[in-house]
Amino acid sequence: MSSEFGKILRVSVFGQSHGKAIGVVVDGLPAGEAIDLDALNAFLDRRRPGRSPLSTARKELDTPVFLAGLEDGKTCGAPLCAVIENADQRSKDYSELQDKPRPGHADFTAWAKWGRNADMRGGGHFSGRLTAPLCIAGGIARQILARRGIHVGAHLSSVGGARDMLFPLHPTKALFDAVAAKPLPVLNDHALEAMETAILAAKESLDSVGGTIECAAIGLPAGLGGPMFEGVENRLAAALFGIPAVKGVEFGGGFSAAYGRGSQNNDSFFIENGEIRTETNHAGGILGGITTGMPLVLRVAVKPTPSIGQAQKTVSLSRLEAAELTIHGRHDPCIAHRAVPVVEAVTAAVLLDLLLEGNHGTF
Repeated sequence: MSSEFGKILRVSVFGQSHGKAIGVVVDGLPAGEAIDLDALNAFLDRRRPGRSPLSTARKELDTPVFLAGLEDGKTCGAPLCAVIENADQRSKDYSELQDKPRPGHADFTAWAKWGRNADMRGGGHFSGRLTAPLCIAGGIARQILARRGIHVGAHLSSVGGARDMLFPLHPTKALFDAVAAKPLPVLNDHALEAMETAILAAKESLDSVGGTIECAAIGLPAGLGGPMFEGVENRLAAALFGIPAVKGVEFGGGFSAAYGRGSQNNDSFFIENGEIRTETNHAGGILGGITTGMPLVLRVAVKPTPSIGQAQKTVSLSRLEAAELTIHGRHDPCIAHRAVPVVEAVTAAVLLDLLLEGNHGTF
């Protein structure tokens, strides 16, 4: 299925933005893992809409209801199934869009594939709303990884022209927690002010702005992954591109490595406390598709929200002629900041899958 990823830990997302509910099935979780539901709900709150003028006014509690897989607060070996009921839809805002595909959205391609059968209210199954169940799966994975000393954190590294600093060579769990507690998850508070200004300026212009997210995982052992098509980058990139609006993924130095020399990009090895480490981390903690034991570092590019209040050119699907469209409803002027925990969630789920695969489904 296209809405599923993972080998040992299989994550399948279902539902539509304006359907009765959205949800996730997670198969392959280790049995006997205690799940802190308060911590999980706090993690889900980080992407929840309607919390500030920087995001959509749509209000959703996003409280998951577990139908299977949890008994007495612990995983029981059965597939875990959780649903989130949709509560604050305004489907009438999308009536005009049945005939006029929104530029930048999947309306046209869904019509090309499924015709009038596609439910594209609020973006349907393509909507960023489907990142809530992703965060359920990833939030659980984060808790399981943390018990093994592996922590995943991310920050908003840019919005428009406003840029945050990058993670230090060795980020810590304390740093991840401090960033996550901020109104905008940034390292430098001066960047926070500049990003807020950029988002609100786009909103005032009935427009939107994109951004980038940097994510790191610490505590990973060396030797995880495989060469060629089973590399850590391959598995992560495939899942990260499943997040709506993600248009680019890079690891370590990423595209900047193409503009330097090998003497600048190579990470020199040294011994520290009996362990092999590197003095720099341009490789992002991965060589030949296999982890080095250094922090895993990746960045994703998130496009501007395609739903904007300005008039745009489109076509009429029924008449096959030019048309104009002004999108109504409630939309984020920037979705990058709400995508930060989603990137953490997907990264955590993929890493847990890789660890389970390397340990034959157990720890």
